[in-house]
Amino acid sequence: MELIETQKKRLRSRAHALNPVVLIGQHGLKPTVLEEITIALEHHQLIKIKLSVGDRDLRDEMIEQIIQYSQSQLIQRVGNVAVLYRRNTDRPDILKEQAF
Repeated sequence: MELIETQKKRLRSRAHALNPVVLIGQHGLKPTVLEEITIALEHHQLIKIKLSVGDRDLRDEMIEQIIQYSQSQLIQRVGNVAVLYRRNTDRPDILKEQAF
Protein backbone atom coordinates (compact mmCIF):
# COMPACT_ATOMS: atom_id res chain seq x y z
CA MET A 1 0.00 0.00 0.00
CA GLU A 2 1.46 3.31 -1.08
CA LEU A 3 1.14 6.10 1.44
CA ILE A 4 -0.25 9.48 0.47
CA GLU A 5 1.62 12.64 1.40
CA THR A 6 -0.61 13.50 4.38
CA GLN A 7 0.05 10.05 5.86
CA LYS A 8 3.80 10.49 5.37
CA LYS A 9 3.61 13.90 7.02
CA ARG A 10 1.85 12.39 10.03
CA LEU A 11 4.44 9.60 10.28
CA ARG A 12 7.29 12.12 10.03
CA SER A 13 5.84 14.07 12.93
CA ARG A 14 5.51 10.89 15.02
CA ALA A 15 9.06 9.83 14.14
CA HIS A 16 10.54 13.13 15.28
CA ALA A 17 10.64 12.01 18.93
CA LEU A 18 11.99 8.53 18.17
CA ASN A 19 15.55 7.42 18.77
CA PRO A 20 17.26 5.14 16.25
CA VAL A 21 16.55 1.51 17.14
CA VAL A 22 19.13 0.05 14.75
CA LEU A 23 22.62 1.44 14.25
CA ILE A 24 24.55 0.32 11.19
CA GLY A 25 28.28 0.86 11.50
CA GLN A 26 31.47 0.07 9.67
CA HIS A 27 30.62 -3.60 9.18
CA GLY A 28 27.67 -2.69 6.97
CA LEU A 29 24.55 -4.72 6.34
CA LYS A 30 24.76 -8.24 7.62
CA PRO A 31 21.88 -10.73 7.66
CA THR A 32 21.53 -10.29 11.42
CA VAL A 33 21.13 -6.53 11.03
CA LEU A 34 18.46 -7.00 8.36
CA GLU A 35 16.61 -9.44 10.62
CA GLU A 36 16.79 -6.98 13.51
CA ILE A 37 15.26 -4.28 11.32
CA THR A 38 12.46 -6.64 10.28
CA ILE A 39 11.74 -7.55 13.91
CA ALA A 40 11.74 -3.87 14.93
CA LEU A 41 9.29 -3.04 12.13
CA GLU A 42 6.98 -5.87 13.16
CA HIS A 43 6.90 -4.58 16.71
CA HIS A 44 6.98 -0.80 16.26
CA GLN A 45 5.77 -0.27 12.65
CA LEU A 46 7.69 3.04 12.54
CA ILE A 47 11.43 3.07 13.23
CA LYS A 48 14.52 5.17 12.79
CA ILE A 49 17.78 3.64 11.67
CA LYS A 50 21.16 5.32 11.73
CA LEU A 51 23.74 4.48 9.10
CA SER A 52 27.27 5.54 10.02
CA VAL A 53 28.58 5.32 6.48
CA GLY A 54 30.56 8.20 5.02
CA ASP A 55 29.75 7.69 1.34
CA ARG A 56 26.33 9.07 0.38
CA ASP A 57 25.87 6.71 -2.58
CA LEU A 58 26.69 3.68 -0.44
CA ARG A 59 24.27 4.92 2.24
CA ASP A 60 21.49 5.32 -0.36
CA GLU A 61 22.20 1.83 -1.68
CA MET A 62 22.06 0.36 1.83
CA ILE A 63 18.74 2.08 2.53
CA GLU A 64 17.33 0.68 -0.71
CA GLN A 65 18.50 -2.83 0.25
CA ILE A 66 16.85 -2.47 3.67
CA ILE A 67 13.58 -1.30 2.11
CA GLN A 68 13.51 -4.21 -0.32
CA TYR A 69 14.43 -6.81 2.30
CA SER A 70 12.02 -5.57 4.96
CA GLN A 71 9.23 -4.64 2.52
CA SER A 72 8.95 -1.26 4.21
CA GLN A 73 8.52 2.28 2.97
CA LEU A 74 10.96 5.13 3.32
CA ILE A 75 9.21 8.00 5.06
CA GLN A 76 12.16 10.34 5.43
CA ARG A 77 15.92 10.45 5.16
CA VAL A 78 17.95 13.20 6.76
CA GLY A 79 21.70 12.77 6.64
CA ASN A 80 22.63 9.45 8.26
CA VAL A 81 19.14 8.76 9.63
CA ALA A 82 16.28 7.07 7.79
CA VAL A 83 12.70 6.63 8.96
CA LEU A 84 10.95 3.44 7.81
CA TYR A 85 7.33 2.32 8.09
CA ARG A 86 5.66 -1.04 7.60
CA ARG A 87 2.08 -1.73 8.62
CA ASN A 88 1.54 -4.69 10.95
CA THR A 89 -2.02 -5.97 10.61
CA ASP A 90 -1.80 -7.71 14.00
CA ARG A 91 -1.37 -4.39 15.82
CA PRO A 92 -3.42 -1.19 15.88
CA ASP A 93 -2.66 1.07 12.94
CA ILE A 94 -0.44 3.91 14.11
CA LEU A 95 -1.78 6.11 11.32
CA LYS A 96 -5.18 6.08 13.02
CA GLU A 97 -3.89 6.70 16.54
CA GLN A 98 -3.78 10.18 17.96
CA ALA A 99 -0.32 11.68 17.87
CA PHE A 100 0.64 12.47 21.46
